[in-house]
Amino acid sequence: MIKIYNTLTREKEMFIPLEPGKVKMYVCGPTVYNYIHIGNARSTVAFDTVRRYLEYRGYEVNYISNFTDVDDKIIHTAKDLNLTAQEVADRFIEAYHTDTKALGVRDATANPRVMENIPEIIDFIADLIKKEYAYAVDGDVYFRTRKFKKYGQLSGISIDELEVGASNRTISSENDKKEDPLDFALWKAVKLDEISWKAPWGLGRPGWHIECSVMATKYLGDTIDIHAGGQDLSFPHHENEIAQSEAKTGHTFAKYWMHNGFVTMDNEKMSKSLGNFVLVHDMIKKMDPQILRFFMATTHYRRPISYNESTIEDAKTNLNKLRRAFDNSSYRLKNALETSSDDSVYLKQLATLKTSFIEEMDDDFNSANGITIIYELAKLMNIYSENEIVSKVVITAMLSQFEELMQIFGINFGAKELVDTKIEELIEDRNVARLNKDFKKSDEIRELLKTEGIILDDTPQGTRWRRE
Repeated sequence: MIKIYNTLTREKEMFIPLEPGKVKMYVCGPTVYNYIHIGNARSTVAFDTVRRYLEYRGYEVNYISNFTDVDDKIIHTAKDLNLTAQEVADRFIEAYHTDTKALGVRDATANPRVMENIPEIIDFIADLIKKEYAYAVDGDVYFRTRKFKKYGQLSGISIDELEVGASNRTISSENDKKEDPLDFALWKAVKLDEISWKAPWGLGRPGWHIECSVMATKYLGDTIDIHAGGQDLSFPHHENEIAQSEAKTGHTFAKYWMHNGFVTMDNEKMSKSLGNFVLVHDMIKKMDPQILRFFMATTHYRRPISYNESTIEDAKTNLNKLRRAFDNSSYRLKNALETSSDDSVYLKQLATLKTSFIEEMDDDFNSANGITIIYELAKLMNIYSENEIVSKVVITAMLSQFEELMQIFGINFGAKELVDTKIEELIEDRNVARLNKDFKKSDEIRELLKTEGIILDDTPQGTRWRRE
């Protein structure tokens, strides 16, 4: 059975969904004012991998991930680009889909946007005001933090610690409006030339935290199975979500809280504010996007990832080793016998590896250990493919299991590219040239393919090719 490390309880717990066989999962999405960097993509890839594994284990996953399309950063970008806030959001939502699709991220069940849920946000805030968990002042609306007695349970930060922090970071003009420095904004009164909506307490726009409470409960219900996001969202964003949601509904907001580790550069968290970031949009133009996906998906989601040329090169090398194992077995399928006497021996080894993989991944989605099992599978495939006689039953089972497990990490070697047909044609031309002892033409074809990054291996079973 799957175990999940729950940030709320700080321990691994058996995963028992609210409804048998179904999972309600909400993942905090990006603020769409720019292209995503690989720190942003880490969360997207990590929880796409979690989702894929849950589906592999037979669960039906209702996967909701929002877009924050109303925010100070979006408003500033709109002014800089002479666009509306919605035009900026539309541009970078489209870019997000393009970039994450290249990384093999599956479409969410829904991607709700703040602008599309303003009436629901207003109703949610009105309910909190009615329950006296919130109050309006000069067009702003604030949440009464102290009134929610469990505040701080997710982050483990006490009210006393929060009080000191709030007095240090909140500007005095805002404090003058609040009943308590710990209170946080649910609605912000409109400023000059800002995007805004009409609400009972005045013209304005939602605060950041309220949107996820509204969209999570709207699309998944008052209580959800898994709420996930980056480690930096634990406080204050997720803490505030719990307070708002449970104050309104009276129910537990989420059973399991999952947070992924940071991507670091030079031992510092990657972020746009620090200027130490690399955009996915740029990286996928320079490298196979599956390398970047593999780099992020095969590290345990809670561990930090160090991004540098060396770690990316390691990911490329390891991915190529796995691709070679797949190519070797695919090649041998062409001349495999229908069956052989030792099929059961290899099929038993495959079953053992699959069981080991599930055991590792069931332990809080331990992808680092899971990929180690796949390396063992690749080794078995390579050894078997070197046999003089191979069985179609075994080769097919190996390829099927390999593809099945690699799909969990978002890696697909099975889809043939159009260029592959041309490569096969050139190899056939080279084979003919060699038979005719036209070694000059044979060498020319080899060199031509090499310039395209295609390496040929002449084996007793024929010529195989692989990408460099």
